[in-house]
Amino acid sequence: MKAIGNIYLTWRKGKGSSRKCVGVIKRNSNTAVTFSYIERGVLEAEKEGFTPYVDFPDIAKTYTENVLDIFGQRLIKTERPDSQKYLDFWSIDPKYKDNKYYLLAHTQGLLANDNFEFIADYNPVKGLSFISEICGLSHTNPPIDLISEGDELKWKFNKLNPFDNKSVEVYKGDFRLGNVKLIHCNVFHKPGGKNLKIRVKSIEKNGHLNRVFINVYF
Repeated sequence: MKAIGNIYLTWRKGKGSSRKCVGVIKRNSNTAVTFSYIERGVLEAEKEGFTPYVDFPDIAKTYTENVLDIFGQRLIKTERPDSQKYLDFWSIDPKYKDNKYYLLAHTQGLLANDNFEFIADYNPVKGLSFISEICGLSHTNPPIDLISEGDELKWKFNKLNPFDNKSVEVYKGDFRLGNVKLIHCNVFHKPGGKNLKIRVKSIEKNGHLNRVFINVYF
């Protein structure tokens, strides 16, 4: 669990729009978890139609009760017949399968069909492995047969990115596929982060590459 820092609540208007960090979940101890909004991110998101998470309507308040229980409603129910397939996709360590903070970080709360995602700020500890996604595919438009599941990809920093000075670009050969997702890119900049590797986990395509999930690991 040392690999997981804060978990950020992000929001975007729709597919292709940039994500905004609108809130943060902090684990102060094994039992104390808080949620609060990030004012700057909220103000930016409001320009595109953002409204607060329905269970946490006050953007000025720090919530201290039932945070994981509420956000945990986005997690898969273990009694579902397809739950193990879902957990395997997100590379869930079995010993943490009942830990809501861990699950929210690793699955990004994507089970719910809305504009929110939960993105963890990871630490580059030994054995780190998490699933992320390449962003910007609609702009780079890679050839559909350029990559395959299991491919090892290259990455490099792009500190000149005007939107994110922690941007990490992902390449197959000399072709820039896109960028590592917001917040997930932070881990590459931390001590030891230069040793991280990227492998293609899963590909969704329909005439073109729709989504490319990647495994970031040591």
